[in-house]
Amino acid sequence: MVSKITDNIRYREKKFLSRYDLYVELFERFGLKVTDVVPLRNVYLLFTDNGKKILKKVEYSKTGLEFIYDAVEYIRRSLDRIISFNRTIEGEIFTIWNGELYCILDVVEGRECEFSNPLDVSIAAKGIAELHKASEGYRCKMPERYLAGRTIESFRRRGNELRFFKKLASLHEYKNEFDEIFLSNVDYYLKEVEKSIDLLKVSPYLKISGEEDKIVICHHDLAHHNILINNDKAYFVDFDYAVVDLKIHDICNFINKAVKNFAFDLERGKGIIEDYCTVNTLDRREIEVLKALITFPEDFYNISKDYYGRRKEWDEETFLDRLMRKVEYKEDREEFLEGFKAIIY
Repeated sequence: MVSKITDNIRYREKKFLSRYDLYVELFERFGLKVTDVVPLRNVYLLFTDNGKKILKKVEYSKTGLEFIYDAVEYIRRSLDRIISFNRTIEGEIFTIWNGELYCILDVVEGRECEFSNPLDVSIAAKGIAELHKASEGYRCKMPERYLAGRTIESFRRRGNELRFFKKLASLHEYKNEFDEIFLSNVDYYLKEVEKSIDLLKVSPYLKISGEEDKIVICHHDLAHHNILINNDKAYFVDFDYAVVDLKIHDICNFINKAVKNFAFDLERGKGIIEDYCTVNTLDRREIEVLKALITFPEDFYNISKDYYGRRKEWDEETFLDRLMRKVEYKEDREEFLEGFKAIIY
């Protein structure tokens, strides 16, 4: 089954990469002579007369790209272990080619973080703390990327989406296996959504959302392949989804990704917080809000939206396999959440 999923991922990446225009004139706009081009996930690795580079086709707006550049440059003032943009001959951070935005980045060297390796997870947690410390005081110029204080609203919206997907699946005259498993589990996860919202309401969430020292640039997509390890230091790539929010936004994101495939190991989750706090600070109020955030069933919501919202071009078998894995660890997740609630800081 793993090879089947991998094949689908590669197919999706190949289909995306086929939309790139690879022309000498495009590279020349950045003052580069390219000797070789190699596909790498959703980008191309370029071998040039000025070293290795990354060619990225931007799938969002110019304004979004300018936000990412501004945020990255703010972080780079005190932490350089992140992406950096190359400029065109005209001094721009992007060029428009056949109506599409392209940018070129310097290569960040390192191997992908392995969440199965406790040392890698520890290095990554400390790196996230450094990333946040470097972004303190940033002033967001793009309102839609500023999320502090908006999580309750977001969770309500997501709960309504799950209710819509439930209605959609219920209306199917022929219910496939995905529909059946989704419908038998959705009510449980809707209760988890409401539980998360209720916990946020009685927590100091809204208060700390107004405190500047709690708000930073969050990477927002701390998957293992976006964290590179080099000389026992964490480097960060792909800031496409970056937002400005509470520090605990990223910590929740990282804990969810680092524990879900390892039986929701409570000690691993606690260790992430402890490692983070060797570099940066978290007070008791932030931990209380983190407990509310981590209660939200992010995995179930995401696979449901990917399927019913047609966000992914996977086949039915891949969707089904991912849904089954997410509902199968329900008991492990419940045990993790109960233990996490007991954390005293």
